[in-house]
Amino acid sequence: MKKMVMSFITATVVSAVIPATLHAQEYEVESGDSLWQIARDYETTISSLRELNDLDSDIIHPGQVIQVEETIYHKIERGDTLYALAKDYEVTVLDLMDWNKLESDLIITGNELVIYPNASEVDYDPEGEPAQPASAPVDTPNEVEQTEAESSNTNESTGQSDQKTMTMSATAYTAECDGCTGITATGLNLNEDRNMKVIAVDPSVIPLGTRVHVEGYGEAVAGDVGGAIKGNKIDIHVPTRDEAINWGVREVTVTILE
Repeated sequence: MKKMVMSFITATVVSAVIPATLHAQEYEVESGDSLWQIARDYETTISSLRELNDLDSDIIHPGQVIQVEETIYHKIERGDTLYALAKDYEVTVLDLMDWNKLESDLIITGNELVIYPNASEVDYDPEGEPAQPASAPVDTPNEVEQTEAESSNTNESTGQSDQKTMTMSATAYTAECDGCTGITATGLNLNEDRNMKVIAVDPSVIPLGTRVHVEGYGEAVAGDVGGAIKGNKIDIHVPTRDEAINWGVREVTVTILE
């Protein structure tokens, strides 16, 4: 079905703030195609296709050429940060890191970042796909009481685990490198204070902004992310490259403070 038109629409996005080039991929509609089918094949949504092509309805015709994907190439300028770019393009820092195979949020002036502006809309099934009906069992009074009791126990357990400890694998990184901006995913400037205690985390394990105590490192804030930092892994910020090398990889106890 994916009969691609061998051409790309390229336009320069003129902005005083965002220097970027926009590329749009095209698809030629074939007999039997539907907007829903195309949205599913290209992992986008019907509303995105309609907006991208200024369509007033879902009706398309054989031979019609429609744009199916936008790709933006952003040239990094001095002062750019992944955090600011993610906000400008309405995507996430983790998206930018994933699309560009970045191991940390440090970016280098002059390099290009690839950005898919519609990707944030593809975290669910394409619009128009029929939903499967589901029936919910009716709770009896005894079952309701039991559920409430279990919920209460769960809440108590959660409250007790607010200041939990975890054993994690810790590596180290530094902002001491050519072209590094030193700006973390939350906007902290590590170059202004090389001794700042910051760790990169997997936000699904330790939310950004959380204060922690790391064995052998001290009290720090979860203020950064990293492409290789997944699950029970952290990356601690140290002032120099030598300190990062000397740290190596360690197994440490991390205590959640707040």
